[in-house]
Amino acid sequence: MSFSESPLSTAEVEAAERLYGDLAQDIRDVRDLTIRTRVDADRVAAARALVQQASQILAEDAPPEPAGIHYNSDGKSWNWGNAVVGVRNAIAPPVVLSWDDNDVVSSELDLGVAYEGPPGCVHGGVSSLLLDHLMGETASDRHTRLIVTGTLTLRYVLPLPLGRVRMKGWISKENGRKITVTAHIGPADSDVPAVEASGLFIVPRWAQSVSDSANVGSLD
Repeated sequence: MSFSESPLSTAEVEAAERLYGDLAQDIRDVRDLTIRTRVDADRVAAARALVQQASQILAEDAPPEPAGIHYNSDGKSWNWGNAVVGVRNAIAPPVVLSWDDNDVVSSELDLGVAYEGPPGCVHGGVSSLLLDHLMGETASDRHTRLIVTGTLTLRYVLPLPLGRVRMKGWISKENGRKITVTAHIGPADSDVPAVEASGLFIVPRWAQSVSDSANVGSLD
């Protein structure tokens, strides 16, 4: 696993996130349009040529290894390739998490056609992915400990429509290195959850030294 200290200042990290985050958002837009477009063969060929040109430009300096998790001397950490929160990952929605005064972790986000499973609804695996990450971050206790997922149990109550969704999670039990988290996800305009979840998260013994070095949170 790659946990590495970076010489980048926090200002440089934030500038890079703006630069490459905008690029990732453009690719999300193309991904969405690729699913929905009905243009003819000539327009598809023209679009493909532009995409291929963009790929050639970006490949001019693209190391082969995964992005990994990095941190700097300010204690800021980043995981740009993460499938849920990675600002440079066009697969990620991306999710932005917030903590309230009661340590409830929540997020509102838009899930468009790229996340469809049943017609007009979010794929159940996507709900699981998002909840797993939210719950892992919740178990990390504001990034003060490094954890991994032990078990994750989900109950699919209702179909989750595509569009604006809201999810919440909180620690319901702690026992040494074991943390139990409860969470749910549902439409943002409803208080009725579509998917309910409970998960057991573990602080590995080997992770103690990493947690002491930086605020790295969940490995998910």
